[in-house]
Formats: sequence, structure tokens, C-alpha cells
Amino acid sequence: MPAGAIPKDGPSAGVAMFSALVSLMTNRTVRSDTAMTGEISLRGLVLPVGGIKEKTAAAARAGLARVLLPTRNRKDLEDISEEVRRKLEFVFLERVDDAIAAALEEKADARAA
Repeated sequence: MPAGAIPKDGPSAGVAMFSALVSLMTNRTVRSDTAMTGEISLRGLVLPVGGIKEKTAAAARAGLARVLLPTRNRKDLEDISEEVRRKLEFVFLERVDDAIAAALEEKADARAA
């Protein structure tokens, strides 16, 4: 949704918005320990974004444990401080399927409800 994005939000919120929509439709909770970023294409690819150093530093400051990043942003890990890298687990995404598998909790057992 880059053309419709608010300049401050930008297309970097694609993975997060997609995860929220899938969470709503499947009744699966988004993991509370996970930050995510990435633009998504109409074909379901997770595209690289900017500001990885700042986004990961914010995730670490917020006490999160995991960050979902586009695979093509792997090269940006060298810009992240060692302190931040020690605090976070990095999960790299190629497609939106990868994002859903990493971002959402397993579906609760229907009998437990």
C-alpha cells in the first residue's frame, strides 16, 4: 500500500498490517515479544526497508525478544550495535507466509475455549 501510506508510516508497516489482518481473520494472536518491519508486494514478497538500525534499537529498548526483518535487509546487521544484536533474535522473511509463521501464536485448542 505504498501509494496510500502516510509519510510517517510508509510501506514499512506492510508486514505488521498483514499480520494484524491475518490475526483477525484466523483468531490467532500476534506474538507480544516480536517487532516486525517490511514492505509487502502484491505477489507476497517481503521487500527491504530502511532504518533497520533505528528500528532494532527501539525494539531492544522496548524489551522485545525478536525482530522480523526482510531477508534482503540481512546486510544491515553490520550497522546494528553488538549490544542490540545480543538482546534480539533476528528472523528473516522472504514471503508473507514466513511472516505469519513467525509472527502469530499457534491456534489455541478449540476444546480449551
